[in-house]
Amino acid sequence: MRNTEALDQQEETIIQHRITVPLAPQAAFTAFAEELGNWWPAAYTWAQDVLETIAIEPQENGRCFERGLHNFECDWGRVLQWQPPHQLAFTWQISPRREPAPNPENASEIHLRFEPEADGSGTQILFEHRHLDSHGEGWQDYHTALASAPGWSYILDCYVNYVS
Repeated sequence: MRNTEALDQQEETIIQHRITVPLAPQAAFTAFAEELGNWWPAAYTWAQDVLETIAIEPQENGRCFERGLHNFECDWGRVLQWQPPHQLAFTWQISPRREPAPNPENASEIHLRFEPEADGSGTQILFEHRHLDSHGEGWQDYHTALASAPGWSYILDCYVNYVS
């Protein structure tokens, strides 16, 4: 059963998904934010098969980073909101060419909202990748790639499979 749903896109600069997981909001938040290295696909990192860790520091202005071979580290974002178990937001500082984009003015944003299911059976997560046009040249193709099946749908399915 598929537990992720791509939502109709209201604006062309936003990608939205709704995810349903069988966890309480706190556990869903923790699994997403603090256990990222357990479920994020290594093929979707710079280090790939030599990835040691990918992590989000649990605080506002915390780093989103990966560490690979020989302790090589690369930041790919900053935490904008850290409000467990309700909200998480961070900058996405990966350019359309899949290169680090250190200037936050050229970053898009990831926003997640964790809401308990009315019947207590789990959590609905609203995922939004906003402001893709901030990446500048090539952002439309980047949007298309991230909105495709091997984009956020695949990444979020990895998370759902991890927690299910």
